[in-house]
Amino acid sequence: MTTRTPEAKPAVGAPDRPELPPVPPHQVDGRTVILDEPVRLGAEGRATAEVVRMLRECQAQALSVRWTLDAIEPPSWGSTAQDSSVLRSLYHLPPPAPRPGEPPAVADWREAYAYGRFFYRQGPDFLVIKDRRDPAASARFILDHPELRAAFHTCLNPTPLDALSGTRLEAVAMLADERIVLLADRWAVTLPPRIRHWPVPYTGI
Repeated sequence: MTTRTPEAKPAVGAPDRPELPPVPPHQVDGRTVILDEPVRLGAEGRATAEVVRMLRECQAQALSVRWTLDAIEPPSWGSTAQDSSVLRSLYHLPPPAPRPGEPPAVADWREAYAYGRFFYRQGPDFLVIKDRRDPAASARFILDHPELRAAFHTCLNPTPLDALSGTRLEAVAMLADERIVLLADRWAVTLPPRIRHWPVPYTGI
């Protein structure tokens, strides 16, 4: 006599846990990601790049993020004007909660933030990037050169510039000039997420 064992079935409606990088330390509560510690943007290049990657991946999966900005380190970012420029590069990412004494550019970040301001789509041999971080100067990029695509994909994970050489390093510099890659204390990280959830703005279709 053969006994049949029923197959285990996943619980109906059970949400999948988001696929997120392990750092910075965080908690997941449903569709909300909570960073454990205040973030010091610019305090150290690798840590800054890891925070940007986390925010980007949360954006890609349409997750809300609760986090606080501890401080911005001008020595790593450069002059005050450069600091503001760097923060404007992040306006497509979930902004931090308000805090006393924050730079005006951080409040501007919260006001400017909207889902789908900056994202990319993957083609067979090209990438299409839509940039509306500044609605008055929106841009669309097509990366079809193999080295540019390779640099873009390399920097999806925080990458030290010292690990790059030759044409790969030149390609990263070109992407940084267009604010597609962020450079922080000789670390590089790709900025636009790959949007996987609707709604994608009609201007991105």
